[in-house]
Amino acid sequence: MSPAGAQKSSSLTLLLMVASAASGGTLQYGYNLAIMNTPAVFIQTFVNETLLERWDMQLEDYQLTLVWTIIVSIFSLGGFAGALIAGPLTIRFGRKKCLLLNNIFLMTGALLAVTSRAAKSFEMIIISRVLVGINAGISMNVQPMYFGESAPKHLRGAVSLSSAVFTAFGVVLGQVVGIREILGSEPCWQYLLASNAIPGVIQLLTLPWFPESPRYLLIDRGDKEGCINALRRLRGCEVQSSELDEILQEQAATKGMRPRGPWELLTDRSVRWQLITVMVISSAMQLCGNDSIYFYASYVFKEAGVSADKIQYITIGTGACEFTACILCNLLIERKGRRFMLMGGYILMTIWAVVFTIALSFEHYTSWMPYLSMACIFTYILSFGMGPAGVTGILPTELFDQTARPAYMIAGSMMWLNLFIMGMIFPFLMSELSEFCFVPFGAVCLLSALFVGLFLPDKGEVSVSHHKPGRKVFVANYDSVSVGEVCLSTAL
Repeated sequence: MSPAGAQKSSSLTLLLMVASAASGGTLQYGYNLAIMNTPAVFIQTFVNETLLERWDMQLEDYQLTLVWTIIVSIFSLGGFAGALIAGPLTIRFGRKKCLLLNNIFLMTGALLAVTSRAAKSFEMIIISRVLVGINAGISMNVQPMYFGESAPKHLRGAVSLSSAVFTAFGVVLGQVVGIREILGSEPCWQYLLASNAIPGVIQLLTLPWFPESPRYLLIDRGDKEGCINALRRLRGCEVQSSELDEILQEQAATKGMRPRGPWELLTDRSVRWQLITVMVISSAMQLCGNDSIYFYASYVFKEAGVSADKIQYITIGTGACEFTACILCNLLIERKGRRFMLMGGYILMTIWAVVFTIALSFEHYTSWMPYLSMACIFTYILSFGMGPAGVTGILPTELFDQTARPAYMIAGSMMWLNLFIMGMIFPFLMSELSEFCFVPFGAVCLLSALFVGLFLPDKGEVSVSHHKPGRKVFVANYDSVSVGEVCLSTAL
């Protein structure tokens, strides 16, 4: 095969591998965020009917809202549990096998969801959401790692960013499948909740045909022959000596070192700022409220003055906005840099939160204000997709070496815990703060932009704040997906 033909073949193999892994990976996160919006009224009615039949009682409105927020938000606690076990699972089973085994949680959850109505048990829906959350928590941690370790150097950033693109695509797909004309009607809501099994089946049928992560095979397993074979399949030609040398150098640097646990990372001063940075930015991604909009889109658009019969169609536009923005982020990030995209996204979100608050305050006085409110929601989501959605997930890969990859577990845990908090309080914020409901989110975005601007090193920069002679600092090396520690021998 000619070099050009080999390169084309390798690009196709990598593209298909990415699509296969993501179909049962980060796509599930976006899909399961979106499908809970349309059947909200039907499931709440089902809860009341079930309680009436069992114990001859009905819930007050606030009690029903609380039960609904638990059903929605318990997904996040499942995700938190998944993030905690993702690190040990990837070390023991490898990246690819971990993604495949992860479908056990998904299929069990889908089975519980589809049978919950016949069993007259809303508790089965809650358990289903926990299991689906565990699936999403594992995949959100493992998939970017698998992509970053499998892609060639010049494509690592783009391939890692594809995780965010598939998350956004999952949101759009869930919103489309969830409209009343497809599965969002009263007789079909249980099938909507179980429809997440279909992408999982696609992954189970396709992912076994692709190789394991070459870096995992060599560095964690010591399987040089397996690594070379995996590289040959992924590159479509003979392995470049420079790429193999890079992996061998990292193997030599980590030889005799076991993968570190989360507590060891937390107590290691040499990676403290990397951890703080990843934890803050992962938390901000959820505390800005964007993903909660998908949980409670009906509440948000109702507050913005949109008629109830149009909400399900308008919500598809929110997912389409983030999907488009993530693709643009993929195209711009190597030119503009991580810090620029993150800080710019949060600054724009702050502006739109302020404008949205003003629009809500005057919507009863000016006829066109509801349209401005709706536009602000779209631009808020668009700004999120351009920065935080695309960049946040790849930072752990780029700020930690192979032995410190459990940093994914810490970053994922922060993301899921904060999503749970937001999922629980979001509807109450909407009802209690009314037109000022986005003020807390605007404050989070502003503080996040300041933190990114002050503390996140961009491509090739060195963090030297409060330095002393001989103190270790970290250099963000976004080309090689690692962080090199350098020792300053003299004060700068």
